[in-house]
Amino acid sequence: MPSKVSCLYLLTVVCWASALWYLSVSRPSTSYVGQLNFPIRRTPRVNKNATLNNIRTRPLNPHDFDFLINEDKKCEVEPPFLVILISTTHKEFDARQAIRETWGDESTFSDVRVVTLFLLGRSTDAVLNEMVEQESQIFHDIVVEDFIDSYHNLTLKTMMGMRWVATFCAKAQYVLKTDSDIFVNMENLIYNLLKPTTKPRRRYFTGYVINGGPIRDMRSKWYMPRDLYPESKYPPFCSGTGYIFSADVAELIYKISLHTRLLHLEDVYVGVCLRKLGIHPFQNSGFNHWKMAYSLCRYRRVVTVHQISPEEMHRIWNDMTSKKNLNC
Repeated sequence: MPSKVSCLYLLTVVCWASALWYLSVSRPSTSYVGQLNFPIRRTPRVNKNATLNNIRTRPLNPHDFDFLINEDKKCEVEPPFLVILISTTHKEFDARQAIRETWGDESTFSDVRVVTLFLLGRSTDAVLNEMVEQESQIFHDIVVEDFIDSYHNLTLKTMMGMRWVATFCAKAQYVLKTDSDIFVNMENLIYNLLKPTTKPRRRYFTGYVINGGPIRDMRSKWYMPRDLYPESKYPPFCSGTGYIFSADVAELIYKISLHTRLLHLEDVYVGVCLRKLGIHPFQNSGFNHWKMAYSLCRYRRVVTVHQISPEEMHRIWNDMTSKKNLNC
């Protein structure tokens, strides 16, 4: 009968033989096997630089929304001096109509071509979408992309406007981005600020410049989570109620936005894009992001006024156009 020592020896030999057979079989392995010279299926070496390049070029915000309603022929015949992009919502028909009949009327200036467009996303209400579609067929001044129209998607709406200018109206000279409750003194804007007879500016951006920081109070409309924007200060940015820029900036902002983390505060986000581009917005006291009591002489000096109802818009416009010869 074999001794315990010989049995232990035989068991050790069998275990080693089994281990050697197991390791000799070709199979995926992530274990380190020291100096043992057995065939191992190795993972192909990855070019780290190529991977990093892919990460750098892959869009962070691809903005791959389709145009549901588009006016892609607006600038084909003659490039406009000024494109007006107006952020609006589906229910604001009265505001859009008031703008069409007052300061947004494309036929107001015979010597300067103006294109007016209203920007919308897609409503969750099918009836509202149908109404906007019918409105578009009448006025041909609406652009809609396939994202949900909401306050938190205002940034997408503005980027849609930048994309539209860059794609369909790149030869325009200037762009005004504003809202549907803003009154714009077009004569002041065109002839005193932009001056059509002068050489067009490039990399130009102006409005009411705000220097501030993120609000961390969750109850605020302008709440900014720390994990979304960890810095204590925003870069200088223009109030989203109204700002003007040279048309070349539209393409620059749109392209840089594809690689810039999205923020729901549209005007802050545009400021972040401008900082990346090395474009500093100029302060202009003519842009007001608050409501002003009406005075003909006072309104003659401004470019924009906030919180104007459709009724007020008509009244101010009629007063200003009928009293052009009144001295202040």
